[in-house]
This record gives sequence, structure tokens and C-alpha cells, in this order.
Amino acid sequence: MYAIVEIAGQQFKVSKDLKVYVHRLANEEGSKVTFDKVLLLDDNGNVTLGAPAIEGASVEAKVLQHLKGDKVIVFKKKRRKGYKKRNGHRQYLTQIVIEGITAAGGTKKAAAKKAVVAEEAATEEVEAPKAKKAAAPKAKKEATKE
Repeated sequence: MYAIVEIAGQQFKVSKDLKVYVHRLANEEGSKVTFDKVLLLDDNGNVTLGAPAIEGASVEAKVLQHLKGDKVIVFKKKRRKGYKKRNGHRQYLTQIVIEGITAAGGTKKAAAKKAVVAEEAATEEVEAPKAKKAAAPKAKKEATKE
């Protein structure tokens, strides 16, 4: 079982007992965090898509530690102009471990199927009068030939 969840503005594919580095969260080390914005859920081949998120589904995680990422060097240069700028950046990160995925939101998928069926029925009703109108002139032409 895995899920695609949005955490701190980024999307991650997570499964149980997976350790993930995300942008810094405000929670304390050792505390539990729940993410409700689950975009996709796969339960052994049974895929549920959200529109945009699955209602009732959530991912529980535990904050392991807060740390800083590797240093990234930003070097800017314009040739023949004497312009050189060197800058560095270290992203603040939080390491979390996924403790569980709750899949209580199969209702969106069923509601989406019902909406598609209702839409198809509505289009059939709209197309049916056109078909009758198109058939009527043919019947008049055949009656005049006889």
C-alpha cells in the first residue's frame, strides 16, 4: 500500500515505515503529524484518485529530527565583465517516518462514477431529440416519392 501525499508544498510517494526528508515542519521532535491532503491511494492494485484530495484519507507520521541539508553553491558569472558572485544555501529539513496510511475515503471514487453515469445519461437525452428531427425529413421524402 502506498499513497501520494502533499507535505509542505511538495508531493511525496510514501509507504509504511519509509523515512522522508521534507521542508522544515513546526512540530517538535518525537511528535506525531497527520497529513490530510492525500492525492492518490493504492491498496494492492485498487487505485483511488482524489479530486484534488481524497476525503477521509490521511497519512500519520512521526518527526524524527530537524536538520540542515547539504550546502548548495550558487555561482554567477558574466564573462568579460568582471562580474562574479558566489553564494551558498543550506535548506532546513525535517526527517519523518511514515507510521501508517488510513484509507477511509472510497466515497470520492464512487461519487465520481455516479457523476460520469449521470453525465452520459444527460448527453443521451440531448442527442435523442436531434435523432428524431433528422429522421422526420427522411420520412417526408419517402412519403412524397410514393
